[in-house]
Amino acid sequence: MALTPLRRRAATGLAAVAATLAAAVPFPAAPAAADIPDTATFYTPRPDHGALAQIAELTAAGQYQPAAQLRTMTRTPQAVWVTGGSGQALTQSVKAEVQRAAGKKTVPVLVAYNIPFRDCAQYSAGGATSVAGYEAWIDAFASGIGDHEVAVLLEPDGLGIIPWYTTINGSQEWCRPAEADPATAAADRFAMLNHAVDRLAALPRTSVYLDGTHSAWLGAGDIADRLVKAGVGRADGFFLNVSNYETTERQLKYGNWIARCIYYGTEGPEYARGHFDWCASQYYPADPADFSTWGRTDAWYDSNVGAVPTDRLPHFVVDTSRNGQGPWTPPAGVSWPDPQTWCNPPDRGLGLRPTTATGDPLADAFLWVKTPGQSDGQCDRGTGTGHDPARGGIADPAAGAWFAEQALELVTYANPPLG
Repeated sequence: MALTPLRRRAATGLAAVAATLAAAVPFPAAPAAADIPDTATFYTPRPDHGALAQIAELTAAGQYQPAAQLRTMTRTPQAVWVTGGSGQALTQSVKAEVQRAAGKKTVPVLVAYNIPFRDCAQYSAGGATSVAGYEAWIDAFASGIGDHEVAVLLEPDGLGIIPWYTTINGSQEWCRPAEADPATAAADRFAMLNHAVDRLAALPRTSVYLDGTHSAWLGAGDIADRLVKAGVGRADGFFLNVSNYETTERQLKYGNWIARCIYYGTEGPEYARGHFDWCASQYYPADPADFSTWGRTDAWYDSNVGAVPTDRLPHFVVDTSRNGQGPWTPPAGVSWPDPQTWCNPPDRGLGLRPTTATGDPLADAFLWVKTPGQSDGQCDRGTGTGHDPARGGIADPAAGAWFAEQALELVTYANPPLG
């Protein structure tokens, strides 16, 4: 069956965004529908070599059930991460991937992950080394997509971790790399993301989503402010929970609050224009630790924003690849300097399978964005030892490397269970 083209949210009348965007608040006009089409079938890339090796080893050992479960996991649609390369070689590699997807009549989800000071030099450090280098990288990346039907998730952590950034509340964030110019680093980040949005949005059948963090991270107003500065009014929306473990039900609430906060601060009452800091969030009036209170924040938006047609709000997608058991809580009584709850937490499970049937008019899709089975990094819970006390003192694999122990946990604790 032929796929319906992805529908771009048209944002007319948006002022041109300059490199000094970090100090500006562009107001997007009313968009059209933002959905990835309901008919979309997502692309399944070739499995990680580590997964194939683990399946072979289990099969040879007569452990047929876990081998079959891992095989099912690898045959589930997942994103393709594009993390480097340059020029014509990058264009050709992206083109080859999207052509494989097109040949299977599926929609690939590509993750663009190469922005300077990526992950603020933590476990997934790397990226381009200059603004010009990144913009050239995006141009080569986009050239590989061409007129194929593709969804692009633009720079995970790109808005959650901004170098030398002063937040909406006036505090300076922790990411302060010595190699970055404190006077320009944050503005450069927004300028690069705006360039990427414009370049990708110009493609006829590509949808693009910006980093919306997740419900246990930034407040709804803080991320709404950053999204607007990054050009969300000209994108298709934002993504949530990438490479994390927060529950889907919380992301649906959080995503709706962000969308309505963006509307409130751009198209709401004139006195509220630019005041994303006034938006309710998971931190107030809701209690972040008590989901039963999150209706209080719903009520704030009902009272201050009201009903807004879904075609006037940004949409979002949710990474459900590893959130079947929700977030991890360290064992009682431990005193690790940094629990790193996001980093290879034990006994997590696969979450909802990729689908466009989300049941929420603003949620375009549930996706497996982080490749399940790949490590988050060499977590040591802040001990400085290089060994993971939450996993018996082993040395976790490097970020992106196959983690056989975690892969087995993901299929064992999958929710819903694997067939």
